Amino acid sequence: MAEESISPPAASPSDRGPWTYPPELLDALARFGLAPTGRSSPLMVRDALSDLYRYELRRLRGRLLAHEIVKTDYVDRVVALRKTYWPLTLMPHAWDQICRGRDAGAGR
Repeated sequence: MAEESISPPAASPSDRGPWTYPPELLDALARFGLAPTGRSSPLMVRDALSDLYRYELRRLRGRLLAHEIVKTDYVDRVVALRKTYWPLTLMPHAWDQICRGRDAGAGR
């Protein structure tokens, strides 16, 4: 049986670094326990934040279904969550753009 070579997937634009996260974004991410470094892919960080957001939404929905909160409060809380998770309003390609290193555009 011949050994097969497994190639890593081709690097997407988001896998290239180093990345420079703006202070406002770092502050927002820190509220959720996320502390990306210059080697942290913006799309990976965005996916982690999205996972946290969906977890919070599911937890909130569970409280609604368990009659721990009323529907009018649920709607207000969902809106508040959306505002708290404002970085998710940025499209994935925007994360790449705003987190691009200072010299990433050099030579273009």
